[in-house]
Order: sequence, then C-alpha cells, then structure tokens
Amino acid sequence: MNRQQIPVVVLAGFLGSGKTTLLNHLLHRSGGSRIGAIVNDFGSIEIDAMSVAGQLGDSTVSLGNGCLCCAVDASELDEYLERLARPAAGIDVIVIEASGLAEPQELVKMLLASENPHIVYGGLVEVVDAAEFDATRERHPEVDRHLGIADLVVVNKADRVPGAERERVLEAVRGLAGRAAVVSASYGRVDVELFFDRAPVGERVGQLSFDDLREDDHGDHHDHDDRCEHGDHLHSAYESLAFTSEVPMGPRPLMALLDSRPEGLYRIKGYVDFGAADPRNRYEVHAVGRFLRFYPQPWSPGEPRLTQLVLIGSGVDVPALEKELEACREYAPQAADERSMWGVLRYVQEPDEEAEGDPADF
Repeated sequence: MNRQQIPVVVLAGFLGSGKTTLLNHLLHRSGGSRIGAIVNDFGSIEIDAMSVAGQLGDSTVSLGNGCLCCAVDASELDEYLERLARPAAGIDVIVIEASGLAEPQELVKMLLASENPHIVYGGLVEVVDAAEFDATRERHPEVDRHLGIADLVVVNKADRVPGAERERVLEAVRGLAGRAAVVSASYGRVDVELFFDRAPVGERVGQLSFDDLREDDHGDHHDHDDRCEHGDHLHSAYESLAFTSEVPMGPRPLMALLDSRPEGLYRIKGYVDFGAADPRNRYEVHAVGRFLRFYPQPWSPGEPRLTQLVLIGSGVDVPALEKELEACREYAPQAADERSMWGVLRYVQEPDEEAEGDPADF
C-alpha cells in the first residue's frame, strides 16, 4: 500500500452508557496519536479533552441532526471520512461516536461498503452501563443483538456495582457477546491499546514497527487516574501475546488457526512471512473481532524475514494460543504450492475491490 490505511472504530451504546466519557479518555491518553471523530453531539465533548488531544476541532465532523445511521447515507459518510482521512489532517484513527439510539449494524454495513481506499474497518465497540444493564435490556431488548455483533464490549461504570452483581452482569454480557472480548471499566478508562496503536515517540517514518506496537507495555499506564476505583490495573482486563518467528509460517495451518480464532481474541496486528509460498512479499495482517484483512507488501532489500505479531484479547488462554502459533511454523517447506495461499488470498482486498464483510456476521 502506498499509504497507511486509517482504522475507523464505531463506538456505540445506549444513552448514558458512557460513550463520550470513553472517547474523552481516549483523547487524553492518545499518546501523540491524532484522533478524528464523527459525533452526533459535538457539544458533549469536553473542551479540555480537545485541547489535550491537540486541538481536535479541525478533525471533528459534528452531526446534530439525529442518528447517524438515519441522517446520512453511505456516500455522505464517505465524504466525512475522506475529509478526515486526507493526508494533511495527519489522522491516525477515526472514531464514530453513534447516538444513543443508533443502529450499529447499519453503521458497520456503511463502513464495510465504503469505497474509500484510505480507511479500514476498525471494529464495533459497544458500551454497556453495568448499573443499568437489566433496565436497559428491558427497555431496549435490541441490546442483545447489538452485543452479538460487537467486536469489543466495554462494561462501564463497574465501580457503581457491588462485586457479586458486577460478576453476574459480566457473565450475562459474555453470554450475549459470543466471540467478542469483554472488559470492565470505570469512568470509561480502558487501555487505548485495545483501540489503536499510539504514535511512537520521536519521528514517525512509514509504517509502525513491531516495537511501536508494543510501546504501551511500558507507557504511562501506572498513573493513578488509569486505575478503577476497586484497584484493578487496566492491563488486568486483557491478555496480550507478542509472537516472533524466524521460521516461515505455513499458510494452511495459520489460516486454520485464524478462521477458528478463540473467543475474546479482539485484535491481531503485525506481519507474516509465508516463506516459499510467496517469497516476494510479507503480509501485513489486520484483524479486529470477526474482521480480517491481509495486505501483501514487497520485502525491502536486506530486511530480516520475520513473522511478528501482537495479539490482544480478554479471557484468552495465552500459553495455548502461543503453542498453536508455534505449530504453524513450517520448518521443512515443500516445493512452492500456489494453492496453499488460497486461504490467505480470500482476505486480500484488491485495489479496486469494494470493502466487504462476512455476510454471516451482519
């Protein structure tokens, strides 16, 4: 790709669940990354949060005329996205904060149908009010369906619910969310690594390196403000695995693993070396929830041929996942077999291809 694609994250949830609080938290903790936002109510974003994020005003599209999924069509949304994705804006991630009564499924469909080659779907994040979960389901039974299509569920306001009740709500949400990762939070304080990779310290040239992907591991997460009232560190909400292999990965076993990836595995990002199956290219992989894409890129002269992956999820058996990845290594590759790459190529988007999701998901 000539230009890094910008992930677009849909932030949904019913009125009062804490979407704006969560967005403000992302703005405060962006670590130098520039966030573009499409919101229904511009006034609900705190001025302080905008100034911390680097004067977000010129990178925000404000829509005050009703639910986004009803107020605009796909072509209009593309116009807003193009405005934020232009190179001069320097945006690293775009967050669409839907109104409290929006239909997230329609927004996801609009994004997957976008013809803008400079963006990539970054997942559906559904915010749930832990204290009002039962009442919300009673008033809005469609919340069950929303949770079922989410890629990440943030059970917010966990500090307002006693321990046993909190666990009951979390268990109920997990049952409805299927394969989605589920994390609890207070005041919308979730680790930004679940949403996007922060801009690296110093000059940024080209694409994010493997070290950039892991930068959050020694960032500023030890601040008192990043802890929930009951003392849980944000990192306790999810597990991450950094996997490196100098041995090429077998396309067939790796695709078998990715096609059946475990519940709660929310994000996968990095590069894959398929060795003799395609000696000319490395494959950038981007997965969020059910969404998966590969982007072949020519190896640079002298570049070490490595597979480097970061996997992030909640409730994931990390040792078992690491063993499964190790089993995908191809120590004694056979003669190049073009058919072995068919499973990978299913997830390679052609330059003029319209972005599509799995119809079974939506």
